[in-house]
Amino acid sequence: MKIVITGANSAVGQAILRCGPKLDAANMYVAAVRSARAIEQIRSKQGNANDVVQISYDDPASLDAALHGASAVIHLAGILFESPNSTYEQANVASTRSVVEAAKRCAVQKIVLVSAGGADQTSSNRYYRTKGQAETLVCASGLNYTVLRVPLLLGPGTAGSAALQRNVSGKRAKLIGGGRNFQQPLYVDDLARAALAAAKPTVANNLILELVGPVSLPERELVERAARLQGRQIRIGSIPKFWLSLVLGMRQWIGKGGFSLDALQVITADTRLNPQPAADALGINLTGIDVMIKDSLGQGSQHE
Repeated sequence: MKIVITGANSAVGQAILRCGPKLDAANMYVAAVRSARAIEQIRSKQGNANDVVQISYDDPASLDAALHGASAVIHLAGILFESPNSTYEQANVASTRSVVEAAKRCAVQKIVLVSAGGADQTSSNRYYRTKGQAETLVCASGLNYTVLRVPLLLGPGTAGSAALQRNVSGKRAKLIGGGRNFQQPLYVDDLARAALAAAKPTVANNLILELVGPVSLPERELVERAARLQGRQIRIGSIPKFWLSLVLGMRQWIGKGGFSLDALQVITADTRLNPQPAADALGINLTGIDVMIKDSLGQGSQHE
């Protein structure tokens, strides 16, 4: 079975390449990325991709070549923070449209889309709206599909892990709104195993699943828990969300990219969901919160 992973140089993509051969060594894993630099990055870190190919979402021929003979494609491309070279519409929607069309041309049996909790094509938030639009493209494609909506990710290479490391690096951490929003972090290797399970034709077919971690807790408690696991205590300070919103509104008004009001809404949203339905549908066991934290802080060994 040939499985193509787009955006394979991401933390999720590298987790899939790391976990895939352990789950089924008979599969062929093709890492599809957009630059020569990303190809070298994967080859230097992973020995488990049978092939690494360069694609462009604007070049149908490159996508057809990558997806030729594939049984499934796991689409990971997307952004939370816009830049002058990449908007939500380009990264979240246009890339998905290109992959869907290529999968149809190449008669791919299954497409797995990694989306985001809160995705909704009618949302006033552009990130959530474009994620919802991407889901609609996949669901209306006529292909078998599974959509995995995911929250904050923890584990090797994730932005969540980097933020947690920064927050516990000193005696005091300043969190937006005092960190009172509820997070339900998911271990990146659990997402990798879920995506690989969903790539099978008969698993979680034509479903949108809310794939979250086993524990929902305020962000401040997550940081305090991480500090305790290091044998330390930490004081939590607050970055006022109202004033931050004003600053970001001004940045957006003058056309600055990066951290935006849309992104602020996403990272401070509450996530409190039952984790079991998605885990059961995919046949996976969820990693405990302390293991996630330890691995994010370089104290674990699950990914070795």
